[in-house]
Amino acid sequence: MKKTDIPQDPSPLDKFTREVCYAVNENGEYETGLSRGWQVKADALGITLNDVQQRVEDARKKIAAGEVSVLLFFIEANMMDVPMVAAYTGFWQWTVKRHLKPQVFKNLSDKKLQKYAEVFKVSVNELRNFE
Repeated sequence: MKKTDIPQDPSPLDKFTREVCYAVNENGEYETGLSRGWQVKADALGITLNDVQQRVEDARKKIAAGEVSVLLFFIEANMMDVPMVAAYTGFWQWTVKRHLKPQVFKNLSDKKLQKYAEVFKVSVNELRNFE
């Protein structure tokens, strides 16, 4: 691709980041150039973000129905999964799964909640009093 052909399509991340691309300059040498985005990539990102929003909304409904603890909301909102949360907290995966149960989660100590709070960048109070 020529440097002048680097895609500059607007994307949802346009104001936050640029993508580095390798392109050929006018002398036939490779160099880097910045791209604002590429429409195909922006479309795929939009679909992914819609999926994340749906998963977060589903988590809210399950929390309201008493099916799961607030932990699921934070997992989905942060685009994580149980193995990732386990790795960040130091808990076993089966422990994180157990903490997804509302009855178990409400009895967690502040020390355990603090580990989750650090991972999700929220306070223990936000975990305890989620609305």
